[in-house]
Amino acid sequence: MGDQDQAEHDHRHAFNNLNPLTREGLVIPSRRNMLKAGMAGLAGLSLPDLLRHRARAIETGTSRPGNKAVILLWMAGGPSQIDTWDPKPDRPLQNRGPFAVISTKITGVHICEHLPRQAAMLDQFTIIRSVDARHSNHEPNKVFQTGNLEAAPRINPNGEMYPAIGSVVAKYHGANQAGLPPYVAFQTSRTHVAHAGYLGRRYDPFIANRASRLPIYSNIGVDTGRTTDADFFQLPKGLTHERLADRRSLLEGLDRLRRELDRTGEVEAMDRYGQQAVEMLIGQRAQAAFDLSREPQGVRDRFGTHLWCQQALLARRLVEAGVAFVTIDLSYHPASGTWDNHGDNIPPYGGISKGLRPLLPIFDRLITTLVSDLSERGLLDDVLVIAMGEFGRTPIMGTQGSTDGRNHWPMVMSMAMAGGGLQHGQVIGATEPDGGFIKDRPVTPGDLAATIYRHMGVPLDATYQDRAGRPRFIVERGSPISELF
Repeated sequence: MGDQDQAEHDHRHAFNNLNPLTREGLVIPSRRNMLKAGMAGLAGLSLPDLLRHRARAIETGTSRPGNKAVILLWMAGGPSQIDTWDPKPDRPLQNRGPFAVISTKITGVHICEHLPRQAAMLDQFTIIRSVDARHSNHEPNKVFQTGNLEAAPRINPNGEMYPAIGSVVAKYHGANQAGLPPYVAFQTSRTHVAHAGYLGRRYDPFIANRASRLPIYSNIGVDTGRTTDADFFQLPKGLTHERLADRRSLLEGLDRLRRELDRTGEVEAMDRYGQQAVEMLIGQRAQAAFDLSREPQGVRDRFGTHLWCQQALLARRLVEAGVAFVTIDLSYHPASGTWDNHGDNIPPYGGISKGLRPLLPIFDRLITTLVSDLSERGLLDDVLVIAMGEFGRTPIMGTQGSTDGRNHWPMVMSMAMAGGGLQHGQVIGATEPDGGFIKDRPVTPGDLAATIYRHMGVPLDATYQDRAGRPRFIVERGSPISELF
């Protein structure tokens, strides 16, 4: 942490009356005079209180109060802001692109013509047109999934170590129901999804690809006609759930002995990671949540057969069952991502006309069906839905010999949000006339992280330790987006 950041936090604490320098409860050694972690907890709940409450819930096997959750639709590759949520219809073709615009449920607001379903229910969404992506980069996509500007593995050797927002939620909130993983990800590539880093592997996402039967698509988005085996819940021949439980009891005794000798905490972390997997195998709740065949056929038809749409239905089933954070990697290709639309002459992602255009109707159906379904089930006030990529695209088309593609553009991007009991039916921020730069109300990765943590009830000044034992705040540069609350 730099001197400037140190100075920003070396001020008189608002919670001095709580004796923050006294060793009691959860204390984190640091260069900041032993700051007590999380004493500015939301709604009077301090971080020590939160951790004690969570530990009791785990020990007793009870669910945590409330069902707050997040579904992140990760548009890997960086979708064009101008050709989606921030169109510039009065600009020259080279700037505005080939798509027309459509009126929306919000008077005076227009979005791309290929998002008609979202336009018809935009009063349930918030569009943020002034997201500052200047520190973000291509895969590994970490800055926006962590809320940390230093989480850039391409330029920072420690970039992979900054924990995903989902991992922080897993640590400080946990699953809403025992027997379910707190953080789940459907990933096309390991480099598309942020993991726990400094928090330890026990808070990594549960990778759900093998837990449900899903269609297999090629790198260019062609349905192969094959499906995944969904073999995660299939026990080896001769191993029953009862025998697995007996073995677990035996291993727990051995694990306690190992933990006494473990000074790094890695053994305990791995034990908890394995324990979660065993609980999922023994219990029926997780297996049921991942089983799409239990969903009424009418609902399955409504979502559609496309891979991403089926994953969205699974995400709803998971948060309904008790998962707190779900990330869906909306990409066919494991490299830079399907939304990396440089040009129609540049395979495999194409440009705006042949690359982006086929994606938009799929995404439009996915996000609107998901939001409608959550609403009809009474879940929308608890579940925050976020759709975004890692940056925007250049305001002028033409890159790498193409006339219809757009290059990477971290100066600004757009994103969409719905649900979470937040105030929607609005557009936040604006860009300059060509859509290339922020005009007003910049929103940063830290602001996004703080917004999610506030929604999830995670104290905004909670900390974790890096490898040097120094405390790092989960939100270092950001605050909740005030227009949403």
